[in-house]
Amino acid sequence: MIKNMRRTILIFALIILGVTSCKYEKLLKSTDYKNKYDKAVEYYNEGDYMHASGLFDQLRPILRATKYADTLFYYNAYCSYNTKDYILAAHYFEEFYKTFGNSPFAEEAEFMSAYCTYKMSPRVGLEQSATYGAINKLGLFITRHPDSEKAFECNNLIIELKNKLSEKSFENAKLYYNMGKYKSAIIALNNSLEDFPDTKFREEIMFLVLKSNYLLASNSVISKKIERFQATVDEYYSFTNEFPESKYKKQAKHIYKESNKVLEN
Repeated sequence: MIKNMRRTILIFALIILGVTSCKYEKLLKSTDYKNKYDKAVEYYNEGDYMHASGLFDQLRPILRATKYADTLFYYNAYCSYNTKDYILAAHYFEEFYKTFGNSPFAEEAEFMSAYCTYKMSPRVGLEQSATYGAINKLGLFITRHPDSEKAFECNNLIIELKNKLSEKSFENAKLYYNMGKYKSAIIALNNSLEDFPDTKFREEIMFLVLKSNYLLASNSVISKKIERFQATVDEYYSFTNEFPESKYKKQAKHIYKESNKVLEN
């Protein structure tokens, strides 16, 4: 009984799908552009962005110079956004605000173009050129629309992206430390601090600089030990001055004492 009901429902669903598909195919072939536009908007309002986008794409070159053009471009951009095709959405939103600069939706489209680039920013472990691009576009929006209610959101997004870049920079630098390449680690960690002075990893980075100096000195030839242990002591003072109550305080103190033993001898 249940199997028969399921089979009936499935057949009914397939019939509806077939009918819908036939109607859509007819729409694609139709030259009634007003009806095609209305149906595209109807699909869009129903959340059927794929069918809506197919019709909008057909209509773009045909209705470009008509009163429907701005609405068509606007809906089409959001179709791509809602289907998570952020590359195409960013392009369409940019096309909208450059083509319809006087539209009341131009500022929104410019923000959405920047926001789509933000959505394309990959996770920390991957190459981050898209993240830099997103920061540039969000910053440009703030410059062009400093009083926009979206400017504050853009600023927060930029902070989030910069935190991602600082984490990526830190992880790359830390690789040298983990591989025991302490001289390279010191350079990379200091570069990371220079590039991102406000990083949330600042305390850990400075401690790793201190520890890398100590380990480099410990494994150095005799002629370089004094210079490198002195550099370790200098790093200790820099670290403890900035983080006197650091969670690494005990380890840092041990490094300082061991370095001083060598220097005193």
